[in-house]
Amino acid sequence: MIHSVAGLRLGVAQAGIKLADYDDLVLISLASGASTSVVFTQNAFRAAPVLIAAEHSQANQGHSEWLLINTGNANAGTGEPGKRVAIESCQAVAALTESTIDRVLPFSTGVIGEPLSAELIKRALPHAVEDLCDHNWERAAAAILTTDTRSKLRSVSIDLGGQTCVITGMAKGAGMICPNMATMLGFIGTDAQIAPALLDSLLRTAVAASFNRISVDGDTSTNDAVTLSATGQSSVVLEAGVTDYSPIFGRVDNAYD
Repeated sequence: MIHSVAGLRLGVAQAGIKLADYDDLVLISLASGASTSVVFTQNAFRAAPVLIAAEHSQANQGHSEWLLINTGNANAGTGEPGKRVAIESCQAVAALTESTIDRVLPFSTGVIGEPLSAELIKRALPHAVEDLCDHNWERAAAAILTTDTRSKLRSVSIDLGGQTCVITGMAKGAGMICPNMATMLGFIGTDAQIAPALLDSLLRTAVAASFNRISVDGDTSTNDAVTLSATGQSSVVLEAGVTDYSPIFGRVDNAYD
């Protein structure tokens, strides 16, 4: 069973970036006031969306409202034109949703070195917005795949002293996996209340014990990124100064595929 995360919605659309009639665009909406932390690849040749997402995340101080993900084209090795495409895509999301460009984080995965069409993304975005709902995890997880043979989803609902919080996440990645942000795109959401500074600390601690220890073929991608968003819609509050979060993070074995 995949649990919805209150305050987080996902929309899926077909942009035709690589194949026609194929889900290849995902838009994630985060409730006002949500906190989002991001860890990016340490590759010296970071893709255009990684550069723009890092700039926007720093500018909004951990309060992103939209995550935009496309497959079929990594927008990597594309220079300044690639950065313009990433920026135009964020501008399109902001215009459609009455948000601001720095509240939009772009992510791309797929073929490296080929130009990405901003027009394809912009034409598909209205459909992604119309499709936004809180139970779209399965379809979104399938839409972000590239060479993967199966979707990667985890979800858990945890009771803490009579209060319940949900953690649900999806990821993609099959090759080019090496320590220092193993090649993946990962998007995790929880309805717990977590301030940005603590959220960032928790994500970096988790990445150090997971993504940064994985190795398959010795290659680190240009597009690696993982996000952790806390919407604050549940009554569960995680506060700085508490060092033992095992009641939450120690239960991953009970998560559902």
